[in-house]
Amino acid sequence: MIPTGLGVGVGSFLLLCSGTASALIWNTFDGPGSPACHNVSRVHDATSVEDMVSVVKSAIQSKSLVRAAGKGHMWYDTQCSDDSTIIIRTEDIAGIYDFRLPAGALHGSVLVDAGVTFFQLAEYLHERGASVGYTLTNWNISFGGSVAMGAHRSSIREDSMVAAGVLAMDIIDGKGDIRRVERDESNDDWLAASTSLGLLGIIARIKLKIYPDSKVYAKQNTFDEKEVLEGDIFGLIAPYATANLWWWPYKRKFHHRYYDVAPVNFTEQQGFQNTFSVTDLEAFAAKNLLNSGKYLPTSNMLMEEIFFGQWEKPNFREKTTNKPIDKWPVYGWNYDVLIGGLYPDQKAQWDYGLRAYTLELAFPVTMANAVLKRARGLFDEELKRGIIMTSTYRSGINIKFGRHYFDFLGQQTYNTSDGVDWSKGTIMFDFPSYRPSVGDEKRFNEPFYHKVANALIDEFPCRPHWTKNTREVFARSKKHLDPNYLARFKAVRKEFDPNGIYRNVIGEILEMY
Repeated sequence: MIPTGLGVGVGSFLLLCSGTASALIWNTFDGPGSPACHNVSRVHDATSVEDMVSVVKSAIQSKSLVRAAGKGHMWYDTQCSDDSTIIIRTEDIAGIYDFRLPAGALHGSVLVDAGVTFFQLAEYLHERGASVGYTLTNWNISFGGSVAMGAHRSSIREDSMVAAGVLAMDIIDGKGDIRRVERDESNDDWLAASTSLGLLGIIARIKLKIYPDSKVYAKQNTFDEKEVLEGDIFGLIAPYATANLWWWPYKRKFHHRYYDVAPVNFTEQQGFQNTFSVTDLEAFAAKNLLNSGKYLPTSNMLMEEIFFGQWEKPNFREKTTNKPIDKWPVYGWNYDVLIGGLYPDQKAQWDYGLRAYTLELAFPVTMANAVLKRARGLFDEELKRGIIMTSTYRSGINIKFGRHYFDFLGQQTYNTSDGVDWSKGTIMFDFPSYRPSVGDEKRFNEPFYHKVANALIDEFPCRPHWTKNTREVFARSKKHLDPNYLARFKAVRKEFDPNGIYRNVIGEILEMY
């Protein structure tokens, strides 16, 4: 039975009952069966910043734990503590205001509420001739969550951490007060707030740096695997405003996708990238074939062949006509090309039950070749045993990159006590794989995926992405985090939230309490 009166979509939670006790399960964006929080006492649909403050103060009085939730871009059960927690849902707090970009100015600013998504802001800014540049991420993520959890684009040349575009933020602390934290890299409050994991409080409002809107192009090349593994990976990425690699391990191929600025009047084309949208027929066919891959390795091989063939072509349509674009390069406005979204006649893949597991680890970009070669070696060890390990999910393994960015808990920080040179940036190994919807939901050759994670964590300095890893990965990779940065973060956390009402599993693993 689904409870009423909480104002949350049916797919967002599940009520569990045991005797007289009851608890809500709060799900990730993948919906039922994909818990982000196991023990939620209630869900409050916030209507304003003041409303959130009121709920927090009430929680303090009742000694309850609190977590904010936006669009649910979590992959695993790490969003909350396992202790009973109140969820404050921010989706309806979506104001955009105080737009400032004088004519001829190189940059300006805008204020957004916590629940504003990137797509909402992109439309607002485009109508006013502006964009957020390259400090952006997927359309289905809210700004509050993306800043708190260290979300990022892929770039070595440009700032690509979402937090890099933040000028200030208002945080509801553990006393129910609103604190303004201004960008200041000499201030520990800022260095903790920049990637806070929500442990300082609820990010209520954010002041963002904006720029005049621009057109960009997207282009893609295909490389044999050896060309990349033995080549200059940094040189493939660094020249462009944003770039990444898609790795197809069964095919032994890479796609090299890159983007940069194009003259506004160069072409009238307005490309719009498909991000996560599929047709009914595509979803049905993919789900059946991917599910068969739980039992038949040949299905995984075939699926990678199909996805690779699809990815060879532009995943773009002309925005003004909705017609497919079939040739590279593709041109269009900033957000439409860099991110895009759902096509108007399609739905998101998770709406069809196409779900995934994932692993994302960041390594020094100076070790890029060594990391990818080690991963290739792990793949080959399985092949020698006659086992195909591939379980492709849409677009291969996403190899992303990040410009160095200083704060305490971000993937791209530097000047760390491990003596490793992180100053040239990071390479992110983002390994999504299909989660079967049949049987025990384990993948074909399930132990392989854990073997990859353990080997990469144990053999290289690395940092976890804060929304894309399991509890086990966080615990295993903790040894690579700078103990001084952790201590300084903990001191700020204790000052912001002395009673620890904003707990989550990650904070517990990092011993923040």
